[in-house]
Amino acid sequence: MRTGEPLPEVGDILAALATGLWHWDTAAGEVEVDAEAARLLGLPAREARLTEAQVRSRLHPEDWNEITGVVQLAVAEGTLAEVRIRIMDGQGRVVRVVRSRSKPSFDPERRAYELIGTLQEVAEPAPGTPAGRSAVTGDWRRSREAFLLDAGRALAEARSTQEVLRVAAGLSMPGFSPDGLAVFGVEGDRLTIIGHHGQRKDEEGPFSGMPLNTDYPATEVVRTGRAVYLSSPEEYRSRYPVTWPLAERFGRRSWAYLPLTAAGRTMGAWMAAFAYPVAFTPDERSVLTTVARMLAQALSRAGAAETQRKLTDGLQRSMLPVVGPDIPGMDIAARYVPTGGGLQVGGDWYDVIPLPRGRFALVIGDVQGHDVRAAGLMGQLRIALRAYAAEGHRPDAVLSRASHFFHGLTQADCDGDPGDVRFATCYYAEVDSATGTVESARAGHLDPVVRMADGTALIRATAGGLPLGIDPDSDYPTTRHALEPGETLMLCTDGLVETGGHDLRTGWGRLRTVLEDRWDSMDELADALVQAVLGPSSHHTTGPLPDRREDDIALLLLRRESGDYVGARPPGRRTMMTVAQAEPERISEARQQLRGLLHDWPDEDQRDSAVLLLSEVLTNVLVHTDTDALLVTDVTGEPGERRIRVEVTDTGADLPHKRRPGEMASSGRGLMLIELLADAWGVAPRGEGKSIWFEFYESGGSGAGVAVAPSEEP
Repeated sequence: MRTGEPLPEVGDILAALATGLWHWDTAAGEVEVDAEAARLLGLPAREARLTEAQVRSRLHPEDWNEITGVVQLAVAEGTLAEVRIRIMDGQGRVVRVVRSRSKPSFDPERRAYELIGTLQEVAEPAPGTPAGRSAVTGDWRRSREAFLLDAGRALAEARSTQEVLRVAAGLSMPGFSPDGLAVFGVEGDRLTIIGHHGQRKDEEGPFSGMPLNTDYPATEVVRTGRAVYLSSPEEYRSRYPVTWPLAERFGRRSWAYLPLTAAGRTMGAWMAAFAYPVAFTPDERSVLTTVARMLAQALSRAGAAETQRKLTDGLQRSMLPVVGPDIPGMDIAARYVPTGGGLQVGGDWYDVIPLPRGRFALVIGDVQGHDVRAAGLMGQLRIALRAYAAEGHRPDAVLSRASHFFHGLTQADCDGDPGDVRFATCYYAEVDSATGTVESARAGHLDPVVRMADGTALIRATAGGLPLGIDPDSDYPTTRHALEPGETLMLCTDGLVETGGHDLRTGWGRLRTVLEDRWDSMDELADALVQAVLGPSSHHTTGPLPDRREDDIALLLLRRESGDYVGARPPGRRTMMTVAQAEPERISEARQQLRGLLHDWPDEDQRDSAVLLLSEVLTNVLVHTDTDALLVTDVTGEPGERRIRVEVTDTGADLPHKRRPGEMASSGRGLMLIELLADAWGVAPRGEGKSIWFEFYESGGSGAGVAVAPSEEP
């Protein structure tokens, strides 16, 4: 062709270059091809109008999906859509590979894409060659898919913003990996830096707080929501001359700035900077865009979770008291652990309430449920209990009033749905710091645990009533016992006992092992109890039930200072208990308490004999007198030479005496059993009343079966 002659037709030029032309309208579902494009698709070489199904049948299935993603990406970024396509024959064999280049557009009214592009055959690169690694097809695609799966899994498991940034910094993209990363956020009309990698901490200053109207790639991405790719320093300098000096000193050769979009909102920008030139092919842009989307979702989840944790932690802290070491003669430690998933706030609580005349009250409870409503009800109930305690009511009256209040509160708050009525368990105790006297009332809550001065831990049986809110007129009897010097009172919610698939029996056994060890402080003991339930070892000591760690834990420890026994354990154990005439069922509790006290006694026959004689003595008081029985149990001595003394006192005037019951008599053998089984026993007057006692010696004793005169003491 000579100079000055008219240019040939475009179609002739494309035919000379073996390049086909095609037009695809997704709304009509049709593809128009010229003769060369038809030939490249494996069809007769003539112009044709094809359906999408006809074209799709000639393409490799993976490549059809590739085209869809590349087209959407190109429309979003306003760039060309370029992709390699494998052409298949009727037997599913690849006959050739073609490159498609097109300029897509999107019609929002028709909600359809329209593409006009070219097809040109390319040589399929050999596997393992540099060309093969950079091609869309072959090993690179498989590496990219594996990378995206790993990156998605790692980002999905990140629970905080710092974890998300660490994962992003460790991503190694197939074929190209950035050596510098930065995540930008937005506060008002300024750019912020959430985190970065590959730059020093002191180098972020010029970029943090940058106004959004600055001529900078990240601010443009935030303003427009469209990615910016800069393949060379020259391109960066020409497009952003104002901020180029800020980027020049890092010595990078290529940059990609992508929007971080979550729920349709651009929340920031992600920069990936490279120390070598990157062409940013459609495939590389596709990988970067996918990572940016996953990164935005991970940051959004982490940010929401952190905000929720701050809110719920602040709410829970505002509802729980600050336990201070300002009670004379007492040491207190408390823990609250929200172990449930999701919203980490629930209905468990504890409280320490100062009272007049050196007394104070301990409260622990659990409102049914693990949600915001349970937390709100808990806060109101805690305030009500404080008010009733401040009015000077005794423990039984405090819980009775609290139950009436809570019943009215939950009835009014359930919106007429009887299935949504809540209840609450509670244990309330008043403690005299001078004498160690504890008066308590219990509303469906767990019994307290006492760790004695020698380390023995026992469940302290207490009288109780229904949980708060079930019956507004419930009664709550009072139980009184003494906290001896060196003893520790443990109050907890059921989460501490049952977490890890345990029931009350197996859970108590797990805690008892921790309680009976030696601890230098109450804080150490509190931490050890929580670790036993939630620490790594707890996953290997699960109970017989399904392991569900979804319950809150509230724990309150009170230790009475041991006086002369500071730094050492005293050698004895002592318990006291009252059995009233109207409470014969407490004989069973007394037997259980005695078994717990003798849990490490080596002679099983002696343990059984002591329990039998205790039951006999208590029963005699309730049957033959009209008074209550006071039970005092003492274990003294060093291991191997210990002595247990059980003494039951009543105010009856008649002293017991041995009888010779007939063969058919149903009573009269009590003292005969005591004389036969005990190592020593006796009856002693006590002013208005008497006490009967018996002893067992761990070493077998030399005084087995020896009776002491009724007026004598051992």
